Amino acid sequence: MGLPEIVTAIFAATYLGIALGRVPGLALDRTGIALLGAIAMVASGALKPEEAWQAINVPTILLLYALMVVSAQFRLGGFYTRMALGINRFIRRPPVFLGALMAVSALLSALLANDIVCLAFTPVLCLSLLDAGLDPVPFLLGLACASNIGSAATIIGNPQNMLIGQVAGLQFLRFLLWCAPPSAASLACCYGVILFVYRGRWRKAPGHRARAHEWPEYNRHQTVKGLWITAALVVMFFTPVPRELSAAVAAGVLLASRRISTRSILGLVDWHLITLFCALFILVGALTKYGLSGHAAAWLEGQGMNVNRPFALSAIALVLSNIVSNVPAVMLLLKQMNLGITGNLYVLALVSTYAGNLTIVGSIANLITVEQARGYGVKIGFRQHARVGVPVTLMSMLIVLGWAALRG
Repeated sequence: MGLPEIVTAIFAATYLGIALGRVPGLALDRTGIALLGAIAMVASGALKPEEAWQAINVPTILLLYALMVVSAQFRLGGFYTRMALGINRFIRRPPVFLGALMAVSALLSALLANDIVCLAFTPVLCLSLLDAGLDPVPFLLGLACASNIGSAATIIGNPQNMLIGQVAGLQFLRFLLWCAPPSAASLACCYGVILFVYRGRWRKAPGHRARAHEWPEYNRHQTVKGLWITAALVVMFFTPVPRELSAAVAAGVLLASRRISTRSILGLVDWHLITLFCALFILVGALTKYGLSGHAAAWLEGQGMNVNRPFALSAIALVLSNIVSNVPAVMLLLKQMNLGITGNLYVLALVSTYAGNLTIVGSIANLITVEQARGYGVKIGFRQHARVGVPVTLMSMLIVLGWAALRG
């Protein structure tokens, strides 16, 4: 068996494991599976150690890491919880409360990590809504879907957008102007779908008592500090200074704190996600080295699915994102796309993110929301999610394709 065949076998086995999310008999998650695949690429001789290192896009990893530090600052300062509690003033008017919740979570997710927004908001929502006698399910679905949609609006909203922006050298402002309008339209559609599905069914049958919860203490000084640093960082994104450098400096300033320990901040960095990124870069690098991704793209084109055409790209990204998750899907597609057609890159960013709303396992934000809610006796099933997620995703897809056609 030659090296191309070995690479194909390792890649196929790894991506199958990523799609399944586990390996029978082993306590491996997707990150562990990807890491083993990357190790196998080097151990088999398909990639030399220096080639594996060169395959990793260091600026993307640095940007992702630095923005995680910024998000950790807000979480430790109690900012997320304060924002979640702040919208409780509308809780007696469920449609208004839902709209405020979705707007706030979408906005925060566009600038900070959507996973963290869901992690911080879900306990507050469950406790507040159960105490008010409301069914938390429609509001939690609104939180997860809005966080996914909002994160698609900016180049720093989620990991796959960061990857696309860094690899293709996209400008922050142009990305925002292209992706924000369809995200706003998709958010409005999502709000309408939830209102329709749950019309007149906001109340929850009495009997469940919500357990007490200690929220992170709100620290005004740390929150204001984080807001100033974030505002300065966003301004820097509009300049020619490399994004990863601006973000690294911002993270450095936040780490130089007199009150929050370095260990506390770094403890909230998602090292699993960073490891996953590095492993996927190595896997795709091996595939590219032997021209195997090109063969796959040629086969798809022979079936009438050219990844440089918006409709075909959207269909492939939607399906692939729900099979192997959006980050691995984006890494594969970027290798076959013409990076000079920026409109398609925006389409990929939007569709790969909106795809997370299709099923309950489509995004980490969904899983975080569902798992956190379970601790409060709130169960969200696959069908419950699909009643909202499927129409929202399909509408979002149509919005993206319509917007792409309008923009030419």
